[in-house]
Amino acid sequence: MKTKMLITVNELKDFKSRDSIPFECPICTKTFHRSKNLVQRWLKGTHSISYCSHKCKNKQQTEKGTKTVICHNCNNSFIRCISELNKSSKFKFCSRKCSAIYWNSHKTHGYRRSKLEVWLETNLTKSYPNLEIHFNKISTINSELDIYIPSLKLAFELNGIFHYESIYSEEKLKRTQNNDGRKFQACLEKQIELCVINVSKIKYFKEKTSIPIFEIIKTIIDNKLNGAS
Repeated sequence: MKTKMLITVNELKDFKSRDSIPFECPICTKTFHRSKNLVQRWLKGTHSISYCSHKCKNKQQTEKGTKTVICHNCNNSFIRCISELNKSSKFKFCSRKCSAIYWNSHKTHGYRRSKLEVWLETNLTKSYPNLEIHFNKISTINSELDIYIPSLKLAFELNGIFHYESIYSEEKLKRTQNNDGRKFQACLEKQIELCVINVSKIKYFKEKTSIPIFEIIKTIIDNKLNGAS
């Protein structure tokens, strides 16, 4: 984008040295003025006339390191820093909402897994090597279950703060809780015992705070195994 002088060079000759010459800002397209003597220096390349204000100058400098991309979910265009785009995957989203909508509608099992879920999978698999355990699959009730053990008809849900408080909005909380209710009803209909564990107090993953959650799950599984034997 180049700054545009709104008169011709020939017309400039008719102006006096202190007269104001009109320009169009390449950022906001507003008309601004500079004196003829500054314009003459600009034409010689010894002076810079670029923007109407520091605000537009700063905006242009910021946008130099950005790129316009298309959201993979809603197909709307948005601007992101090139350095940020290089770090992310090939799927680009304009917001966290679009990212969640896309992945929730395209997954065959859980993609957006917490560190706690990954840690629990590792430790439960080690503790019960002969027990078939499904993690974050949706095939059983057509909705994701965090942990499901088919042979015991036993499932676990790890509910974080988004299941209990309106972090984003009341509408979002209501949708989440309605989905929790549908999930519970689906398990009931298939005679699956669903154990809901509140993990909302865990803000950051630490093995020390995760061990009690693991022990709760392990105790319930052991009780089921002992009852089945």
